[in-house]
Amino acid sequence: MSERDDTEKEEKPNEETPNISSEQEEVEDCDMEKIRKYLAQKLRLLDSSDCDEQSHQKVLRELSVDGIVNYIKENENCKIITMAGAGISTSAGIPDFRSPSSGLYHNLAKYNLPHPQAIFELDYFMENPEPFFMLAKELLPEGFKPTPSHYFIRLLWRKGLLLRHYTQNIDTLERMAGLPPDILVEAHGTFHTGRCLKCRAPYTLPWMKEKIIEGVIPKCEECNEGVVKPDVVLFGEMLPERFHYLTDRDFAQADLLIIMGSSLVVQPFASLVDRVRPNCPRLLINKEKVGMQDRLSRFLGLRQGLIFDTRSSHGGRDVAWLGDCDTGCQLLADKLGWGDELKDLVKKEHERLDAENTKKN
Repeated sequence: MSERDDTEKEEKPNEETPNISSEQEEVEDCDMEKIRKYLAQKLRLLDSSDCDEQSHQKVLRELSVDGIVNYIKENENCKIITMAGAGISTSAGIPDFRSPSSGLYHNLAKYNLPHPQAIFELDYFMENPEPFFMLAKELLPEGFKPTPSHYFIRLLWRKGLLLRHYTQNIDTLERMAGLPPDILVEAHGTFHTGRCLKCRAPYTLPWMKEKIIEGVIPKCEECNEGVVKPDVVLFGEMLPERFHYLTDRDFAQADLLIIMGSSLVVQPFASLVDRVRPNCPRLLINKEKVGMQDRLSRFLGLRQGLIFDTRSSHGGRDVAWLGDCDTGCQLLADKLGWGDELKDLVKKEHERLDAENTKKN
């Protein structure tokens, strides 16, 4: 007899050993649920006022893009929050951070960094700003055009449906796409403005861009000492006050959350998905499923993370569409009856930007 046969024989259950009955399994599940609720309540991890009733309701008739589309159509004044990461800008030619071969972190060896993230750490910047500005030369919004994803967000705003757009991106493409500043929250800062680290004198993007393109570290013209850093949030810096102020107000009002092109690993941005109400649907448009609830949160009954398991008692509101963001946004626009409008908007805006670049050159 082969080794495989021995293993199979050993693993064969004893026929005399009774199997656990379905009745016993139900009792055990019930006991586990009681333990979970007890621990959660004692640790104040649940909001008893709305968790039991709202989070167990199925808020979408269909857990699909069609279900999201019907939900938008049925809610005339639907307040939508969009959250975006690098994935909405990759088709413009701007690299994301974590792709194995094309991501930003994969291609930083030429900067001789102690580790890839150092280029975005405040302490390292203060010690050696040159690598950051070398990289900035590649990331500056020079010649880049907003993508269909950016213009889909603008279309939501034009339709009166966009409550706020939260972005992790520092490339300013949302501004170029025509989103007004009051509707935009640049959670990780922006290249649009900058200031001296010593005297705090403000500077504009055109001034910084001129220095960066020349390969010169921008130095303050007011105090002649400080380095002018773009208003990009580096590791070790606080997020903008506007981010904290508006998240407290916006997410409690949202009727729908759309997350696009984010890995949902950088905090506190990633945790924003949990700030909406328990009955607020959430649509993820991304190349892979991210931000999902972990086992501990599931055991404790926490509303943390996206739940795509339709068998879960907390299911019924989260939808994942997997693919590139531009295709997902065009699909959503098509199903909403805005497909041609989005294509026309992209065409006209790109033609306008091309004409402006031609004049500059």
